[in-house]
Amino acid sequence: MKTRRLVLTFPENIVTKPITYKLVKNFDLEFNILRAEITTEMEGKILIEIKGNKNQIEKGIEYLTKEGVTIQEASKDIIMDKDQCIHCGLCTSLCITKALTLDKINFKLNFNKDKCILCGFCQNSCPVNAIKIKM
Repeated sequence: MKTRRLVLTFPENIVTKPITYKLVKNFDLEFNILRAEITTEMEGKILIEIKGNKNQIEKGIEYLTKEGVTIQEASKDIIMDKDQCIHCGLCTSLCITKALTLDKINFKLNFNKDKCILCGFCQNSCPVNAIKIKM
């Protein structure tokens, strides 16, 4: 079974369609919604972790694209400027999934993309703006 994290963007004209439901019903895929929002432009965005066999995932992604959903790999949406980071640890205290941690030996910031749900708490707390999240 394969797992992928995707950011799906739904334009205003399709936000009310049962598109994610069809991923389960028609393509036998499991998914977990890690984060969801509706922008001021009435665009829907969700971060999902999707599980299934490789072929079914590809068919599901093809279906989403045909429906007008924009798809990005979640890892492309996280930008960490390691040169700008001062390793203060403030972001680690707010990271609800523990994706951000400080190494106890060298006190350098560590980031585990697999744990991140793009909540934005780290971005909002960083005093030097070293973390950027685009969803």
